[in-house]
Parts: sequence; structure tokens; C-alpha cells
Amino acid sequence: MVAVGIDLGTTHSCVAVFKEGNVEVIANELGNRTTPSIVAFTPRERLIGEAARNQAASNPRNTIFGAKRLIGRRFDDVGVQLDLRHWPFLVTNDNGKPQIVVEFKGRKKVFAPEEISGMILFRMKEVAEAFVGEKIIDAVVTVPAYFNDAQRQATRTAGSIAGLNVIRVINEPTAAALAYGLDKNVRGEKNVLIYDLGGGTVDVSILTIGEGSVYEVKATAGNSRLGGEDFDNRLVAYIAEDFRKKYGREILNNSRALRRAKTAAEKAKKFLTSAMEATIQIESLYDNIDYVGCVSRALFEELCSDLFRDTLKSVEQALSGARLQKADIHEIILVGGSTRIPKIRSLVQDFFDGRALTTSINPDESIACGAAVQAAILSGQNEGNIQDLLLIDVVPLSLGVETARGMMFKVIERNTPIPCRFTKELTTLEDYQNSMTIEVFEGERALTSDNNLLGVFDLSDIPPAPRGVAKIDVTFDVDANGILTVSAQDRSTGNRKGITIANNHRLTQTQISKMIADAQAYREEDTENKLRLEVRNQLETYVYSIKQSVVENKRQISEKEKSAMVRECKKAITWLEENPDCLREEYERKMSELLRRWSRVIRKLNGQNLCHINKRQRNTSELDSELGDHETTIEEVEELFELN
Repeated sequence: MVAVGIDLGTTHSCVAVFKEGNVEVIANELGNRTTPSIVAFTPRERLIGEAARNQAASNPRNTIFGAKRLIGRRFDDVGVQLDLRHWPFLVTNDNGKPQIVVEFKGRKKVFAPEEISGMILFRMKEVAEAFVGEKIIDAVVTVPAYFNDAQRQATRTAGSIAGLNVIRVINEPTAAALAYGLDKNVRGEKNVLIYDLGGGTVDVSILTIGEGSVYEVKATAGNSRLGGEDFDNRLVAYIAEDFRKKYGREILNNSRALRRAKTAAEKAKKFLTSAMEATIQIESLYDNIDYVGCVSRALFEELCSDLFRDTLKSVEQALSGARLQKADIHEIILVGGSTRIPKIRSLVQDFFDGRALTTSINPDESIACGAAVQAAILSGQNEGNIQDLLLIDVVPLSLGVETARGMMFKVIERNTPIPCRFTKELTTLEDYQNSMTIEVFEGERALTSDNNLLGVFDLSDIPPAPRGVAKIDVTFDVDANGILTVSAQDRSTGNRKGITIANNHRLTQTQISKMIADAQAYREEDTENKLRLEVRNQLETYVYSIKQSVVENKRQISEKEKSAMVRECKKAITWLEENPDCLREEYERKMSELLRRWSRVIRKLNGQNLCHINKRQRNTSELDSELGDHETTIEEVEELFELN
């Protein structure tokens, strides 16, 4: 039985099949190799794909797009609330889950996001069946690399609704890497970075393609709420503001006008990939007023500049997670329709210091092609060069247990390849302790209170002994499906206890992204605080060293100069005591000020080693060159001291 690969996209979907040693992208009956991920409901029928898109302007409240941004999410998710401002259709809250409300055949109908996605998958299933001439049951469906387990499970549910057996859910960048490797017939080991910017998500994955067709994911990063639709929304906001200025009408609260502006914005965005200027014409946008506007490529890039730059954060995070430098990447592969935007390409190229980008694989079809390859492997096909292909994924967040004072003791680090198994040793914290509570967490923070609790279990009947004597082996085991099993065993008795943590207990994508962002923010904060204290200590050391050198000096400066310098040093010490929490820049400014004011006296001390200043500080010769030819006299210094 044939298995297919389906790229279930935010804006477009694609289906492919591996047949007779080659991948075939399947066109629908209109000859299009991708199908809009849009579902519409009319008084007479349900429409999917091009037919739904074509009537969207006249039926905006019943035309559903972007359902992928709702799948597996909670209604109160910040991203969902932001999207609601741009959608003309109604989304309601049903016990914390978003539900889409439409009018179908004269009656109100409520659909879950999984149902809408299921309808799109069913459409792709029909397209595939028409091509292969037989019923399709098995499929590999792709998801963004940063989809959480709830979203992945919801995607599986959508497949079931479509009548498909989803044999595997794989990451979109990984699928693109499979397509690239098959197309290029990669020889030797290569580090490949996949930059996937689609309609609703940006994903970056770094894989090592090794000998024997082994595809090992080194790190993943991304933003499941940033993509081409967000660029469209910026253009829609511009059109709405331009219309308001010209005609004094507000269109953002009118669903029909909003849908027409959205369609026009998408067309303009695509036109600007090859042209420097696009004219936007919308007949009867609002109150029978026609709108005509002009958007240049430069204006579009300015409107979306922050969003474009945000995509590079995922590149930096992936490189950091893989512990690689830019120079370690052999290929930079762009996939996803939004990578056609010239500014995106130039930003990525500039980030990699002008390196050439690989754009030879079709950005709209490569993900479906990779999914088809994986489907062929899982269904037992051994054709061509896919028979030995192996995929290795990674753990998205560090896993560990709580130890003394609430510290996070990591057992498995983030981005460790799965399946994996690690054992670490724990011991008792109290004398004659006969039981131990094992609390399992995931996250990147130092304290477990800032991470996510996955599960708790107790290991009892530990032989009483002084603290630190008992030896407890804690083992973490993550299988190929991402299911975590944790066990603890007392070495002396062999007593063992454990817990299995299924995927549905894991964090939501928002929580994962927040944890990583928080950990990064706190790391930056800790680093800055350390630098601030270092500068303060250097300033304090400098002042005391100057004071000591002046007091001990016998010949170079007069008693009058010595008294003035001692007074000034005391003032500086008082300032430090009164300002213990200044910003680093303030301490640096104070250091520069003192170096300038004391420069003449320092020179008169004939180059004595007045203080221990590390290489980060400027020495007096550097200061002399900065001051130029101006020579500050000791009288001027004394006058300054007197004024202060």
C-alpha cells in the first residue's frame, strides 16, 4: 500500500509520493502543486482550497484560514489573542480551547481547529488518491520543529479525522533536509542549516548529514507565531491607515473590508519579490469607495523590519544549541514560500558573512518531498538510495531532578539526540533518611521553581545511614517517540521505583519558548551584573591605589599636591559608598573622569605602578593620546578640587 507525505502548511499544503525511486509532487485537478489551506462554508456547500479562497472576499466570516495557528493551543494563549484581531471569522472559548464558529447551510456550526485541519488533509488525501489510483491510508505529516506535543497530537487527530493513519509526525526542516540530501546525493559529512520561513512559522534546524545517509538533528529553534501572514498583516494595517487618512473611514472593524485588504496585501507582497513597487487596487473596499495605493519594496521592508530581524534570533539560538559557529555550517538551505522575499535572503546572507545560500530546492514543495521519503521508508519501501536512511531527533528541553535548596540537577541536556539513556548518582541529604522523593523537571533555569514539573515519585526502604552514604542511581530514558521514563534504584538493596511521563504532560509551545527566553534573559542579566561589579571593584581599587601611592610618595609631588589628592580620593570613596548600585556605564564614566582629572599628578609620579588595572582598562599612555596636547597643571587640578 502506498504511503504519502503531506506538508500541512499555514497558508498552503502540498502532497507528494515516493514512486519508482523518485519523489513526485502531486498536482490537484486544477494543475496546482500546492493547495490553499482554506476552508469555506456557504449556504449550500463546503469549499476547500482554491474554491474557498476565490469566494473569501464575499464570505469572510465563514472562510477559515490559518487554522494551524490554533491547533493544539489554548484560547488564552497570547498568540491566539493577537491573531483574533486579524481574523474576520469568530473564534470562541470552549473550556479553554478555541472553537471556530461559522454559519453553514443556514445553521450555526462549531468546529475545532483539528477539524478544519482534518478537512484540508482530507482534500490532500483525495488529490493523492486521484494520482495513484488507489485508496490512501498511511501518511507522514510534517509540523514546525517547535510545535509542542499537544500541537503534534492535535495534528495526528486531524489526520484521523481525515481518515488517515499518521504513521509519523516529522519536523518540517528535517523533511526539507531529507529532500535536499536525496536531491544532492550528499557525500561525506556536512553540517546543514535549514531556514524554514513559511506562512505562519519560522523554524531553524541544524543537522549533520553523515556517511550512510544518517540525518542527525543537532539543534532546533523557531517561532511558531511568525511568518508570511504576519507580513501580510503589516500591509493590511498600512492599507487601513492610508484609507483612514484619505477618506476618514475605519475598515479594521469591517470583516469584508478586512478580507479584501488581506487578499490585496498578499498579492502585493508576492509582487514585490520581483518588482520594486506594487500598486494596490481594491474596488469598493468600504462604503462603495475604491482604494488605490502604492507600496514600494523599501516601504514594505521598513514595515516588517522588526519581524524580519526576529527570524535571525532563531538562527542564533540554533547555532548556540548545536555548539557550532557560523563557519562550521557547510550549507544554508532556504525553504518556505516567505524565503522568496529579497530582504529575508539578504539578511540571512549577511548574517553568514556573505556566504552563498542554497535555493535550488523548491521552497514550496521540498517539505512534502522529504515527508514522502520518510513515508516510503516507514512503509517498507527499499527503492533507490533511501533504504539505509536514518533520522535522529533531539530532546527540546533539558531534563533533570530537584536537589538541595531547589537546584535543578540536569540529567539530560537540551538538544541531546533521542533515543537516549542517562544515569546520574544522587544521595541522601539527612542522617538516617529512609526514603527519597524524586521530582522530575524540564527547563533551562537553575532553580526548579522556574522550570516545569513533569512528575513525582518516592523511593522507599533506603537502609538508614548518615547523610551522603546512600547511593541512588537515577536513570532517564527517552525513547524514539519522545516518551520519558525515569527510575531510581538503591545500589545497596536493588530496590527500584520509577515513573513514565507521556508527551501530553509536557509543556505548551508558549511555555517552552518562554522558558528558553527567560533563561537567556537571566543569563544576560547575570553577565551584566558581574561586569558591573568588576568595573566597580576596579574603580575602588584604583582610588585606593592612588591614595596609597600619593601618601607614600616622598619626592615627586609637593605636600600641597599630596593633600589635594588625598581629599579627592576620599571624595571618590564617599561617592562609591553612596552609589553601590550604579549602572556599569556610570562607574566607567567615573573612572574616565578621575583619569582625566588626575592625569597631571599621575605623570608627575614618574610612571609608578599605582594600581592593578586589568587589560580591560585604559592605561595612562592611552589616556595621554586621548587628551592630546593639553597639559593640565597642578594648580588647575587644585582649583577643580577646591570648586568641588
